[in-house]
Amino acid sequence: MSATTSVRPVLPPDIKARKGGQPLVVLTAYTTPMARLVDPHCDMTLVGDSLGMVLHGMPSTVGVTMEMMILHGRSVVRGLSKAMAIIDMPFGSYEESPQQAYRNAARLMAETGAPCVKLEGGAHMAETIAFLTTRGVPVMAHIGLTPQAVNTLGGYKVVGRDGEADKVMADAKACEAAGAFAIVLEKVPQGLTSRITAALNIPTIGIGAGVDCDGQVLVIDDMLGLFTDFRPKFVKRYAELGKLADAAISTYAAEVRAREFPAAEHAFADVLPAKAKS
Repeated sequence: MSATTSVRPVLPPDIKARKGGQPLVVLTAYTTPMARLVDPHCDMTLVGDSLGMVLHGMPSTVGVTMEMMILHGRSVVRGLSKAMAIIDMPFGSYEESPQQAYRNAARLMAETGAPCVKLEGGAHMAETIAFLTTRGVPVMAHIGLTPQAVNTLGGYKVVGRDGEADKVMADAKACEAAGAFAIVLEKVPQGLTSRITAALNIPTIGIGAGVDCDGQVLVIDDMLGLFTDFRPKFVKRYAELGKLADAAISTYAAEVRAREFPAAEHAFADVLPAKAKS
């Protein structure tokens, strides 16, 4: 008989309780191997609809489907033992009505095992957030730049300048009042971020929003240098794995063409060597 030690997973109330404490660490993941890598180091792992761009070559997140989120969500949850999985609700899966949002959020949670969802939008989504949270669906909100609305916004621009600050603050307060347990601030000016973080009783998670948030999130492929189509200003590259992979693939190709690979140690003999007699 052996003793086993189980690790209690992080859940939304734990995240909410971290307001004002040690900064929360969040990274995206889309596959089981990557989830296993980030799990020991992160408080939360986001299965972001950014997977449409970094994995599937889409021009934006707008074309991501429920089926894609479920497929990748399952993969990530399999790889986590500690960090809390958050799964993005894709474009078109929640905007029509609170009822539509509930059906799709319940499906995402049931079919992936993720304990919560994230959706984009401020005050205009407050009714939906309240509808979900009162029915057992924990919600992380997302305001500022909302990538699913890129066609309306006219690009991936900073949100909260030139008279927009009051609206962004109102969005943040509306999401909190509706029951969101945390809120992502994307591409929000640093001063406004500081004021929003001080005004809320739930954690703020920044991406391109400065250091004063209660936590930070980055797309894993950006910070590792795997996604190289473009590099947002707010991304710090902690590694250049794309360049390393390119060099390794180039070496492999050269060795194959020169018949240097596979070498003898990578091949199998026609006859097994005789075992030595004892």
